[in-house]
Amino acid sequence: MTAEETIAARLREQASWCRSLRSRLYDTLLETAANDVIAHGPAWEVLQGREVDPSDSALALRLMGGMHRLVLSGEVPEMARFYPSVGGDGDPTQAWPAFREVLVAKRDALRALVLRPVQTNEVGRSAALIGGFLEVARATKLPLSLVELGASAGLNLRWDHYRYETPDATWGAPSSVHFVKLWEGTPPFSVQVRVVARVGCDPAPLDPSREEDRLTLASYVWADQIDRLVKLRAACALAATVPAPVEKSGAAAFLEAHLAARRNDVATVIFHSVVMQYLPPDERARVVTLLTNAGKSTTAPLAWLRMEPVLTEGRMVRGMEVRLTLWPNGEDRLIAIADGHARHVEWLLR
Repeated sequence: MTAEETIAARLREQASWCRSLRSRLYDTLLETAANDVIAHGPAWEVLQGREVDPSDSALALRLMGGMHRLVLSGEVPEMARFYPSVGGDGDPTQAWPAFREVLVAKRDALRALVLRPVQTNEVGRSAALIGGFLEVARATKLPLSLVELGASAGLNLRWDHYRYETPDATWGAPSSVHFVKLWEGTPPFSVQVRVVARVGCDPAPLDPSREEDRLTLASYVWADQIDRLVKLRAACALAATVPAPVEKSGAAAFLEAHLAARRNDVATVIFHSVVMQYLPPDERARVVTLLTNAGKSTTAPLAWLRMEPVLTEGRMVRGMEVRLTLWPNGEDRLIAIADGHARHVEWLLR
């Protein structure tokens, strides 16, 4: 496969996921950009050389995040009129000429922006993870100590300050971050939880109180999915009232330190969402080994909760699995299936 074909294939693969997750704007722009790469147009000029990047490093999302950042910061008004995140009409059939114009005018800026790793602190994933947290609390009858790997700005560390509603049950106090009717089946919303500690790590942590970091977070939200952007901004505002430090660290080193320091009077929950694919293979293996070894030797409750894509040969073949392993007994269960943004969650435990 040529360099052009490799890049085009990655753009088209992401376009298909945008299509399935109902982003017509991103679907259309990525498909057209893929054709432009093959034709050696301005999309190729921006992305040339990136064919050597790992296949799971989300090149297409890095491109779209870079473009969205320019739109949100007011640098490309010619593109803004098509981006609903800044009041545009979202018309995918008319957006490409402006997109192409920006690729030409901002080529060097976009070539730099696509080098940045994706920083998607998708607040919606709390709606998929909540069932796991509640199940740990129900099974152990203990307060929870939360440890998140790849936490970005730590917004999902505050999951217990959000509100969740099904037609039959609710969980949480009224909140500016509010999830309604996302579940097929009902998580154990009768369970009460007390979180006594929350901490995370990230190689490049973001601070939700900083305007620059909020811009970074918003840039990776798809511009025609306003509900996601609204929840992100509400979660960033709420974060000021709920401390949740995120340390600059790799996942394995951070995990090892916090496993060694865990308490016996709480249930420690190690969790992550759409993180493992971004770790180098050796670090990914080390995370699994550390958790497995700690679980085998623990006498205190230890949980591993994760929401990760189902991959075959590095490609996502269906949505996200939410899995929970709870030690000391070490039972591993598939507890839910969700789409990547957790706009729909199928709760599997009964």
